[in-house]
Amino acid sequence: MKGRTIRRHIRESFKSLGRNGWMTFASISAVTVTLLLVGVFALIMLNLNNTASSVEEDVEVKVLINIIDDEQQAKTAEDNLIEQVKKIPGVAEVRYSSKDQELDILIEKLGEEFKLYEQSNPLRSALYVKAENPEEILKISDKIKKLENVYNVVDGKDTYENLFDFLETARNIGLILVLGLLFTVIFLISNTIRITIIARKDEIEIMKLVGATNSFVRIPFILEGIWIGILGSIIPMIAVSFAYHNLYYTLTPRLKGQLLQLLEVTPLIWQVNGLIIILGIFIGMWGSFMSVRKFLKA
Repeated sequence: MKGRTIRRHIRESFKSLGRNGWMTFASISAVTVTLLLVGVFALIMLNLNNTASSVEEDVEVKVLINIIDDEQQAKTAEDNLIEQVKKIPGVAEVRYSSKDQELDILIEKLGEEFKLYEQSNPLRSALYVKAENPEEILKISDKIKKLENVYNVVDGKDTYENLFDFLETARNIGLILVLGLLFTVIFLISNTIRITIIARKDEIEIMKLVGATNSFVRIPFILEGIWIGILGSIIPMIAVSFAYHNLYYTLTPRLKGQLLQLLEVTPLIWQVNGLIIILGIFIGMWGSFMSVRKFLKA
């Protein structure tokens, strides 16, 4: 296609937007509203998924080690146990905590009155074990229980099983909602664009009567769909960026140390804005292409 023809198509697409002002406004408004919903929902789902991933990363089992009076024997037994645990398939990290460190943790969590136990520490040394795949942690726990010098394994079996079930359900529901929303957005916007083009069916028929090829008729309408998608993306991108920026810097100090942590503004906003504009362009192109195709077949 010649450069002059391309420039002509671009020029005509802009002129058509102006000539069909109210229909163009309706299409852009539909794109704006639906893409705003997409942006908000994307932010919510990405943050929820991040929280779920963070929870999974914190999944670990605590291995209490048998008390051995002889210091040298105790050190050898602990080293052997650590090596055995590391060799278990699927183990990602093994962290050793002495009984003195365990007491410090207890004092920090429950209060200064537990300092009384510094003179005669009743606690056991422990290993904290994480899995490469958090969902495999209970299988790893069962294998650790069979090792020598293991007093007990605190794995929170019921809690973890319920947690994994909840996270899987939440992700599946989120995926269904995302797909449903995207389908709804595509349907609504493409129908709005289709109505715009149906209102101009005479224009298409005249172009066909004077000998215009299908591609010559189609390209200006596809370009219009692209401009509508881009223009309809501007307000959602600005609104989503402004709202999340303020929300992040308002809530982050209050959520410090909590389970829920918001994703940083960048690169999240760039990712969501990229999704919005790409979706807007795609829907505009697709809606225009399918609508014009109906008349070109006739």
